[in-house]
Amino acid sequence: MIKPRKMWLNINGADRMLICDPEKDSLAQVLRRIGLTSVKIGCDTGVCGSCSVILNGKVIRSCNRKITRVKEYSRVITLEGIGTPENLHPLQVAWMNRGAVQCGFCAPGFIVSAYALLLENDNPTRQEVRDWFQKHKNVCRCTGYKQLVDAVMDAARVVRGEASMEDITYTPPKNNECYGKPLVRPAALAKVTGLADYGEDMALKMPPETLHVAVVQPRVAHHAKILKIDTKEALQMPGVVKVITHEDIKAKGGTNQMAEANLHERSTVTLPSRKILSDEKIFRYGDVVALAIAHTPAQARAAAAKVTVDIEPLPEYLNFLDAVMPDAIRVHDDTPNLYCCQPVLKGAALEDAEKIPEILDNSACSVEGSFHSSREPHLSIEGCTVQAYFDEDDYLTFQCKSQGLYTSISRIGSSLGVARDKLRIVDNFNGASFGWSTNAGDLCLAGAAAVAVKSPVALSLSYEEHQHFSGKRCPSYSNGRVACDEKGKITAAEFDFGLDHGAYSWGGDHVMEKPVRFAFFPYNVPHVAGLCRVANTNHTFGTAYRSYGSPQAYTLSEALMDMLAEKMGIDPFEFRWINIARPGDTNINSHGFKEYPMEAMMEKMRPHYDRAVTDAKAADTPEKRRGVGLAWGGFNVTEGGTDQCTVTLELDDKDRIVKYDTWQDLGQGGDVGSLMVTLEALKPMGVTPDRIRLCQNDTKICPDSGMSAASRSHYMNGLATRMAAEKLMEAMQKPDGTYRTYMEMKAENIETRFEATYTCMADPTITRLDPNTGIGDPTPAFTYVLNMAEVEVDAATGKTTVLRFVCVYDVGKIGNIAAVSGQAYGGISHSIGFALSEDYSDVKKHTNIASSGVPYIKDIPDDILLIPCETPRKSGPFGSSGASEAFQSSGHVAVINAIYNACGVRIFDLPARHEKVKAGLDSLAAGNTIAPPRKYFLGSDLYEELETIKANPVKFRGHDMFNSLGDEDGARFF
Repeated sequence: MIKPRKMWLNINGADRMLICDPEKDSLAQVLRRIGLTSVKIGCDTGVCGSCSVILNGKVIRSCNRKITRVKEYSRVITLEGIGTPENLHPLQVAWMNRGAVQCGFCAPGFIVSAYALLLENDNPTRQEVRDWFQKHKNVCRCTGYKQLVDAVMDAARVVRGEASMEDITYTPPKNNECYGKPLVRPAALAKVTGLADYGEDMALKMPPETLHVAVVQPRVAHHAKILKIDTKEALQMPGVVKVITHEDIKAKGGTNQMAEANLHERSTVTLPSRKILSDEKIFRYGDVVALAIAHTPAQARAAAAKVTVDIEPLPEYLNFLDAVMPDAIRVHDDTPNLYCCQPVLKGAALEDAEKIPEILDNSACSVEGSFHSSREPHLSIEGCTVQAYFDEDDYLTFQCKSQGLYTSISRIGSSLGVARDKLRIVDNFNGASFGWSTNAGDLCLAGAAAVAVKSPVALSLSYEEHQHFSGKRCPSYSNGRVACDEKGKITAAEFDFGLDHGAYSWGGDHVMEKPVRFAFFPYNVPHVAGLCRVANTNHTFGTAYRSYGSPQAYTLSEALMDMLAEKMGIDPFEFRWINIARPGDTNINSHGFKEYPMEAMMEKMRPHYDRAVTDAKAADTPEKRRGVGLAWGGFNVTEGGTDQCTVTLELDDKDRIVKYDTWQDLGQGGDVGSLMVTLEALKPMGVTPDRIRLCQNDTKICPDSGMSAASRSHYMNGLATRMAAEKLMEAMQKPDGTYRTYMEMKAENIETRFEATYTCMADPTITRLDPNTGIGDPTPAFTYVLNMAEVEVDAATGKTTVLRFVCVYDVGKIGNIAAVSGQAYGGISHSIGFALSEDYSDVKKHTNIASSGVPYIKDIPDDILLIPCETPRKSGPFGSSGASEAFQSSGHVAVINAIYNACGVRIFDLPARHEKVKAGLDSLAAGNTIAPPRKYFLGSDLYEELETIKANPVKFRGHDMFNSLGDEDGARFF
């Protein structure tokens, strides 16, 4: 029985009476309950800082401060007490104008923390700002931290009276030349004032009849038969309305199967592999078997804890190597564990793959190695939270985090027993994703509950539940060899990748195409024999993550490039200069690179590399080893030939242009991106930012603009917007060249609303990878990066610190420099984490962002230099390409190469934790060499498998396979 406690707190300057549960309430919960939802609860364990408030003059993390530890009449300051939209604090202005707002979920905590810093010290150094955020555990997953320090430094100048608010505010140019400029994001004001309602904020503001849903994750095994699910005791718990299992979903006409399509000709998958609620088997640690629905979140959780599951354990395969052993049982009955593969053959290999070993053996020099990249977790600070309800038109509506609203509808499919045309997806403000929200599993859970009780519901997973439930980047195991002639020119390469796609197969046949496109990108390699295989295991499933599938490729190829350069006695920079592709050269898929900015990018990097090498030699000591590492990288733009984007432009009765689209904003800037391309498309009319109103991310009123993925959004939305703008301007233009108003359009009975769709099918150069040879050109554009990391290795501990990072990049014409820079800084920070600390392999340990290795501010250098190299794209909108994903493609290998350069320890198995580096240093000190891992067994010998593929070619259906659901393909589509 709850015995509430009345207490007074002085909150934001006013005394307020509160009624608390002294046994359970945290200060964060109390503040949120009274409407101060700037206080975010992310990790709920005090390791992310999103709940930061000032208590009696000190910054604290309010999620783990029990109300019993807060003295009555204590003084509390939240973001709401620091500044409002009409009376902003300099920190809020600086946050908006310095590009410090991306997803914005962490912004309130950072601003509150910085406010406390400036109260103590209004003239901090950059290092003092970094020390402060480190001390108070403020984590940002989007920005890379540099912009946050920039913002504090700007705000401090205003606080000291050395600058005005206008001095730190960006003003758009009056000539309307906005493209490329750092226009402030439209949503930034709501985010920096704490008024943006994220998932859990929306849950608090749902109607009072809303029920709450908790998941039952047994967490007893990675693989087991389900013998019995017992809900009797749970149903007797206080406040419980219903406890549902797979049987309840089927009783409502649902299939309980998430929709999946395995499109590759070599896929052996014949049945959907993922259930909403597990019925016969548990396939991984995070599977959900039941949902408890109750009047309060606490009641739902208490009931969920009472559901019992009887199981029969089955063999567990927690990595690719175990799952593909000959004696391994099948994870899914309908398909072998190794269920799909994609070869790539070039040059002599097209005639006979066995010629490649001969070329390698007869070359002047060759190196080989085997590499492992980890199961990288996304570690967004906001996890899974969904509200579901039947709206006024009886649409089953999801308020959620989704990177592809219409794709989510497809993935829900018929699983819930609700017709697809009665599903509605609405994006809340989103606390980042980086790829995990391309999956609709959490939507299916909330939808199943809403259908079961025909009532609004709110589903919230704890961060640990979210960690186990959401997908991760596919781990990879790879073997490779590369050779060159006596001048250092690459002669041939061979490689073999095994991707661990975890418990569910959806997407595996897509991600496996990335290593066979991006290994040895962007070099000219004349002869190639390669293969990528994908397998099911009993670990969490593989899903999208920024630079989807290419970091695994660069883990192998950029390490081998350094190894070959060293063996040849050639500087790593010069070795890459020799081998970059130049006009006329082709990639490993036998097609051109479309653009060849490689020489220009290396020329921009050269002086920084020379300076870094000199600095490293001067600073290197036996105690603190210094090194420099390089890595080329890049990524494709769009999802290929099937990609399309629809937008709508409308002239409204206030003579504004209303833009309708589903450019999902996960922090990358879907709002400002849409604004930028619309401004540029309507530039002949002289349209200014204040005349554009964005109406986004609600499938009931917005057309399908595609996913926020594959670096596609700016490219595809820009082209579609240009088409719609041309239609609108043609309709509005008078014979004298001026433009009609809304009233004039109506008076002349002229249409004021125009829709346009751009499809990649219109580009005849796009061809899928041939499933027998890997020849193809699946996307219309690329992005390019050249990374350099400068590191220090502590010889006593093995700890690696990245001191400086330089990135030269080419994304075509830049649309918004602040948004592109934000993606660069963020991608680099993820790459450093991938290299040194991030992992989700131990389900008992990797339960929150801290234990999973998230980088805090002092793990990321403040000295990050971004150098654009703009090569306008002929095919892209206004000369632009894409952005985002290249920035996380290969930076991790620059760090790994720098570690080797510093101390002679090469890490073949990510992440490069300090104990691995220290073990290598100890081995070298003992006079031993560091041997690479033994060659991985990936299911069969590479050349035996390539010979099998050659002997069993499959019919290549090109684009037809995506456009037809005929009898031939019907069994593969769900």
